[in-house]
Amino acid sequence: MTPRADALPLRVKLFNGLGSIAYGVKDNGFSTFLLIFYSQVIGLDAKLVSLALMLALIVDAFVDPLIGHLSDRTYTRWGRRHPWLYAAPVPLGLAWMLLWSPPADHTHIFTYLVVVAILVRTLVSCCEVPSQSLVAELTSDYDERTSLVRLRYLFGWSGGLLLFFLANTVFLRADETHAVGQLNPEGYWRFGLCGAVLMVGAVLISALGQHGRVATIPEFKPAAQSARGALDEILEALRHPAAVILLSAAMIAIASTQMAFAIANYLYLYVWQLDETGFAVLPGLLLCTVVSAFVIVRPLHQRYGKRDTAIACNLISVIIWVIPFVLRYVGFWPEPGSTPSTALIFGFLLVTNTAGIMVFISAQSMLADVVEASFEQTGRRTEGTFAAGWMFVQKCGTAIGIGLTGLIVSLAGLPAKAVPGQVQPQVIDNLTIYYVSLVLLAGAGSTLILRRFPITRADHEARLAALDAAAMIDRDAEGSHP
Repeated sequence: MTPRADALPLRVKLFNGLGSIAYGVKDNGFSTFLLIFYSQVIGLDAKLVSLALMLALIVDAFVDPLIGHLSDRTYTRWGRRHPWLYAAPVPLGLAWMLLWSPPADHTHIFTYLVVVAILVRTLVSCCEVPSQSLVAELTSDYDERTSLVRLRYLFGWSGGLLLFFLANTVFLRADETHAVGQLNPEGYWRFGLCGAVLMVGAVLISALGQHGRVATIPEFKPAAQSARGALDEILEALRHPAAVILLSAAMIAIASTQMAFAIANYLYLYVWQLDETGFAVLPGLLLCTVVSAFVIVRPLHQRYGKRDTAIACNLISVIIWVIPFVLRYVGFWPEPGSTPSTALIFGFLLVTNTAGIMVFISAQSMLADVVEASFEQTGRRTEGTFAAGWMFVQKCGTAIGIGLTGLIVSLAGLPAKAVPGQVQPQVIDNLTIYYVSLVLLAGAGSTLILRRFPITRADHEARLAALDAAAMIDRDAEGSHP
C-alpha cells in the first residue's frame, strides 16, 4: 500500500493508537512489577531474575526483524498487517496469564521465567510490529505521522497506567500478613488476568477499526525468497545511515528509561518511601505527563522539527530527573516519606517524564520518515522491517536496562524483603549514586548521537516530491506502450 499524504480521519488514528495498549500493558508489567514479583515475592535472586529477562529479551529481539520482514511480505486479501493482528492476540493473553501464575514448585522457576517471557514478548511483537508499521503505511505526511505516533503513546501509556493503578489500588493491597502491597502474592494472578483481557480486546478492536482502510490485497506480490535473501534485505534496510544513527541513540535512551522503570519501585519504596496514597496517586500523575506530551509535541515539531525537539527534551529529561537525587544526597531534601518530599518528587517527575515521552514520540516519528529514504535507495517499502528494528533496539535496550538494575540492586547491598525506612543509609546512597551516574552517561551519549540524524522536514518533503515525480514518469512510460 502506497501511503497517501492527505489528512487521516480521526477514527483511523484512534483505532491505530488503540492497538498500542497491548504493548503498554506488557511494558508496564515487565518494567515495573516483574523484577520485584519474581525476586521479592517468589524468592528468585534478583541477579537471576535480571539474567532470565535479559536472555528472553535478547532471544526475542532477534525474532523481531523476522516478524517485520514477514509482515512486509505477507500477501493476503486482508493486506500485509491484518492477518497478524487477528492471529496473535488470544495466544498472547494466555501467555501473559502464565507469566503471573508460576507453578507452586519453584525448582525450575528460572527456566520457566525464561521460556514464558520469550513467548510473551514474541507474541507482543506479532501484534506491535504490524500495528506500528501502519504508521508509515497510512500516511507519508511529516506531521500526520507525529499525530499517529503520539496517539499510540497516549493509548499505550494509558493502558499500562490503568493496569498500574488497578495493581496498586485493587490487586496488590496490604493485609495483616503483608505490610507492603507490592509484596502480597495473592493479587498477581488477578493482575495477569486483567492485563490479558486488555491486550486481547485492544488489538482485535484496533484491527477491526482499521480493516476497511488498509485490509486490501497488496499492490505487488513478493517473489519467492531464500533465507539468505531475506537476511540481506533486512540488513540492507537497517544499514541505512539515518536508521543506524536513530536506532543507536534510541538503544541508549531506552536502556536508561527501562532501567528507570525497572528500578522505580525500589526507588519509590526505599529512597522516597512513598506510602499507599502516593502509589495510588502515581498512575494519575504519569497519565498527566502522557497527556502533556501529547499536547505539546506536535507544535514543537512544527516549529523546531523532530530532531531538535528530541535533543532538547532528552537533555531536559535527564537534568531535571537527577536533581532530586543530588539534593537528597547533599542534605537539601525534605524527610523521605513526608508530604513535602512526595510532592517535590512528583513535581520533578511530571517534568522529566513529559520530556522523556516526547523524545520517544519524536524518535518513532523520525523512523517513519526513514522509510522513504530507504525506498529511494532500495526500491522497497519496508515499514515492517523498520518497525521491527525499533522493537529490536527496544528489547536490547530493555535487556540492558533490566540487567543494570539487577546489578545496581545487588552492588548496593539491598537485602531481600527489605522493609522501607529500615535500610542502612549507605545502601540507599550506593543505590542512588550508581543509578544517577548511569542516567547521566546515557543522556550524554544518546544526545550526541541524535545530533547526527540527517532527515529534516525539508529533506523529507523534497524526497516525497522526487518520488512522486519518478512515479509519474513511470506511469506515463507504461501508458505510452501499446
